[in-house]
Amino acid sequence: MNAIDEDDALIAAALKGSAYAWEKLVRRYEGRIYNLGLRLTGNSSDAMDLMQEVFLGVYRNLHRFRGDAKFSSWIFRIAHNKAVDMNRRKRLMTVSSWGDDGDSVDVLDTVPGESQQEPERQLNALQGNELVMAMLARLPLSQRLIVELKIFQGLTFEEIAGLQDISENTAKTRFYSALRKLKVQLEEDNVLS
Repeated sequence: MNAIDEDDALIAAALKGSAYAWEKLVRRYEGRIYNLGLRLTGNSSDAMDLMQEVFLGVYRNLHRFRGDAKFSSWIFRIAHNKAVDMNRRKRLMTVSSWGDDGDSVDVLDTVPGESQQEPERQLNALQGNELVMAMLARLPLSQRLIVELKIFQGLTFEEIAGLQDISENTAKTRFYSALRKLKVQLEEDNVLS
């Protein structure tokens, strides 16, 4: 059974009241939604809040999922909308929000579905995540969302355009503009040698 068929089966069972099916559906997507939230908000607490809002929204509206698109596209649309709402409400998207609260060291311990890594790998991953988070935080939200959806979620420009209600060309323009900005940031920070 492919992922789409399995999602459809889980949705049908969850709509009939199966707590097991709902839990399995959440487990399939919680890591991806959390990581999206982490990259967009810059901290684990806000990423967890976003993930909770997304799954609460999915739970309340699962009966409205028509199956016209893939479930993954639908849930990422909800996540996109919730992230935009969070940004409007809290203005969390600043470079200084990452690491200022002192709890960034435990980010890897809180990632849903992740097993503990050996300390050296964990430290390297954390340092890489901090660099990515800081660089992404400098991008405008519209570009950050497209980078997230294209690179980290593997969506096509057509899918991104549909999720954001923009043209495919606009999605491409924002994506490549973001990449240019990221390259300039790397060069300015002397990361590229």
